[in-house]
Amino acid sequence: MKFFFGGSKHRRPTEPVPVAARTRADYDTPPASGLRVTWLGHSTILLEIDGGRVLVDPVWSERASPVSFAGPTRFYPSPLPLDELPALDCVLLSHDHADHLDPFAIRALAARGVRFVAPLGVGAHLEAWGVSPSDITELDWWDSIDVAGLTLTATPARHFSGRGLRDRDATLWAGWVIAGTGHRVYYAGDSAMDDVFVEVSERLGPFDLTMIEIGAYDALWADVHLGPEQAVRAHALTRGALLLPVHWGLFDLALHGWTEPIERTLVAAREAGVRVMVPRPGELAEPALAGDVDRWWPSLPWKTATETPVRSTGVEHLFPS
Repeated sequence: MKFFFGGSKHRRPTEPVPVAARTRADYDTPPASGLRVTWLGHSTILLEIDGGRVLVDPVWSERASPVSFAGPTRFYPSPLPLDELPALDCVLLSHDHADHLDPFAIRALAARGVRFVAPLGVGAHLEAWGVSPSDITELDWWDSIDVAGLTLTATPARHFSGRGLRDRDATLWAGWVIAGTGHRVYYAGDSAMDDVFVEVSERLGPFDLTMIEIGAYDALWADVHLGPEQAVRAHALTRGALLLPVHWGLFDLALHGWTEPIERTLVAAREAGVRVMVPRPGELAEPALAGDVDRWWPSLPWKTATETPVRSTGVEHLFPS
């Protein structure tokens, strides 16, 4: 009842969110630095890295829901229409939750014959939505595959899976390391704080860019989501050079205000000396050119980490005293 009728008075924007509209032609010229990211909202990301192009967790539907008639609705349409997507080398999926895996987008992408790389079990969803089995690769944690000159490695995460009432944890969930000839990027997927961030760093780091979830948190969900402060700490543990906060600003999935995740992230990043990149949805952003954060979102009331702390269990050793 509290989720549907309570929480912050600022859970959804009351004014249009400023986005940068994109078309296919915007990607005709590759990034001069070799690494560019287009954050399309929540955890949908178009990543260009060392000549490869990867689409992460594509969601284009109006609702983040397993059904079309109910569930949280988008704050804004995708800055890049689905039919304007440039050629892709692969689609990379973290898990099967509705805010990360969208049947509408999958069916459209399946018609293009694009390759899908996903954690174990997720391929059954893809096949049901029209993806050819020959276009699907499923990986277990720490497995790798080479695609278009990139090495994709599935990494552990502290989360869960399921799209309905009877399939809880029937498929695997994962983060991903995307490594090219000159750059390394880490996408954490959905995860609570865990030793895995240290292990990812030791095995596959450091990283030019980390893309880590900061939104949809609550003290009751602290063992499946990070929240802003733990996201900043996870970035530091993975030895990332620049943090791109994701999983916020598109859907109302928690009780906090829609801008609170980024406000708290910036506070935690300043305290930890972490560099953060916060592009507008649709903005073409090259980490090599990242400067000061441009505050494109409105100034709204929000609660601090002291007021509503989020801390995963069993991770005290991962925080400096």
